[in-house]
Amino acid sequence: MPSRDSSRSANGIDKLDFDANRHPPSTTDGSDPGGLLRDDESLLSNVVDGVIERDRRRLRRHAVKYLSFVSAILSCLCAGSITAFSLYGPLFQSRLHFTQGQVNAVSIAAELAMYLPVPIFGYLCDRFNPRPLSLLAGIFFALGYLLAAAAYHSGPLKEGGFPPAVMVVSFVGVGSGTSCMYLSAITTCAKNFGRGKYKGLALALPIAAFGLSGMWQSQVGSRLLYERAPEYYGEVDVYRYFIFLAILLFVVGLVGSFALRVVKEEELIDEAVSELERSGPLEDSPFIQRSVLHDSGNGYGTLESSDTISNSAESDDDDIHSTNRKPRRRSKDTRRKKSLLNTETQIFLLDPSMWFLAAGFFLVTGPGEAFINNLGTIIYTFYPPNSSGPSNFNSPATHVSVVALTSTLARLITGTLCDLLAPTAQSSVSDEQPAQHFSCSRLVFLLTSTVLFSFGQLFLASGLIQSHPSLFALVSALVGLGYGAIFSLTPIIVSVVWGVQNFGTNWGIVAVVPAAGAAVWGAIYAAVYDGAAGDTNDSAADRLCYGVKCYAPTFWGMVVCSWIAVGLWVLAWRRWRRRGIAV
Repeated sequence: MPSRDSSRSANGIDKLDFDANRHPPSTTDGSDPGGLLRDDESLLSNVVDGVIERDRRRLRRHAVKYLSFVSAILSCLCAGSITAFSLYGPLFQSRLHFTQGQVNAVSIAAELAMYLPVPIFGYLCDRFNPRPLSLLAGIFFALGYLLAAAAYHSGPLKEGGFPPAVMVVSFVGVGSGTSCMYLSAITTCAKNFGRGKYKGLALALPIAAFGLSGMWQSQVGSRLLYERAPEYYGEVDVYRYFIFLAILLFVVGLVGSFALRVVKEEELIDEAVSELERSGPLEDSPFIQRSVLHDSGNGYGTLESSDTISNSAESDDDDIHSTNRKPRRRSKDTRRKKSLLNTETQIFLLDPSMWFLAAGFFLVTGPGEAFINNLGTIIYTFYPPNSSGPSNFNSPATHVSVVALTSTLARLITGTLCDLLAPTAQSSVSDEQPAQHFSCSRLVFLLTSTVLFSFGQLFLASGLIQSHPSLFALVSALVGLGYGAIFSLTPIIVSVVWGVQNFGTNWGIVAVVPAAGAAVWGAIYAAVYDGAAGDTNDSAADRLCYGVKCYAPTFWGMVVCSWIAVGLWVLAWRRWRRRGIAV
């Protein structure tokens, strides 16, 4: 009987050449000196190279992501220079002979320029990227502070100086620069970290850095850039201070124009599309009913997913005309993103709870902005005009630092606690997972902060501080805690309720309202102050006011507004709970 080996040889099958996927043998004598092994090694090498390249891309993305975060912190750490306005605001009265109304006109112009264009800047951030906005911020700051330095150096109007309108125009540039730099940094952090576990802290850190900027810049002005002349010794040298800020902020804006980058933004768009398709707004949206969002391969009324786009890209690589199709595909993706973000904006504007949130934000931030901008003149109402004025312990620079420090602590604490204690959506928690032992809604922190904020105004309105000026630090601390927490929690709530893919536009819409609030309460404070001071004349001393009558009516109104804001936010909270949103 023939053996199996001789039978195999007789049939001509003496090796594993039946696999059509194998390469033909490299020799003709029937031997196999490792051809199959080389194929396996080649396949393994390709897999290893692919893994290494994937890890390199991931490491590169992480490096870009955290470098952007550092740049955002740097931007916010310098962008809040306007919060040190109280440091030099009183000098506009004593040196340039401005009235309180004119001083308030300068601060209000900065507030309006800082808040009113925010939706436009947010729109640009979402539709393009934050980097051009950072460069624009540096240009605004440089032009604004250089013009302000020139206006201050020219002296009072009667001595040939620039009119107050020039100072107003210069602070329009400062306000616009503040808005651009702050929003470019916050939007970058929200989009890069908004889907992570610590999104509250990722937003709280740059927001806290923004609060710190006023503190360290006021200390630089009062301790390093101060007057050396005997009659003004110790007061901030406003001219040199403005030059310093112009150079610093231009450089920071230039750095941000290179470093601020959003990583994997296309994934945000794909997730938002999926969420909208599940919830239904796509079907009724006039923006999404465009043919650019429909594809015959996906079916009517659906959007291309990332997998579909990826598959089409792979098939195009095999097509000799793929290079001609790629620009069209990129254009289609751009229009798809634009249409999605327009739909998100429409949903945001038609949500009644957004208007409750924005109205409460208006009622609280307006008084806060007015207090910070007029902090210097409030302090001087505690001391008679002929007295030596406040001590260093009670100086405007000290209280600017107190507000900045407490505001920063509040932003860090609330951001961290929200990440640790905020409730999670019920739908995302499995029944098999253990229930969270303790949770606390972000609205609890928001409402508590608003009550603390109102207590600071209440102490001032009651006249308690007038007889005990040393207790003004308590007012500054309470206002700083409440103001900082509110400014930290509100953008976090916006990102939780309405998502991060359109965060720049959504937060920009809400962030407009402090401009109106600052304008209203700044005008009220100026009217009450000037009315209590009596008729003004050319003497700068007669323009100053002394006593509780200079501010009490204003701050009683602020207390009432804070409590109304609490009621509005409770209404918004009830709506979110009915919709199952874990805020």
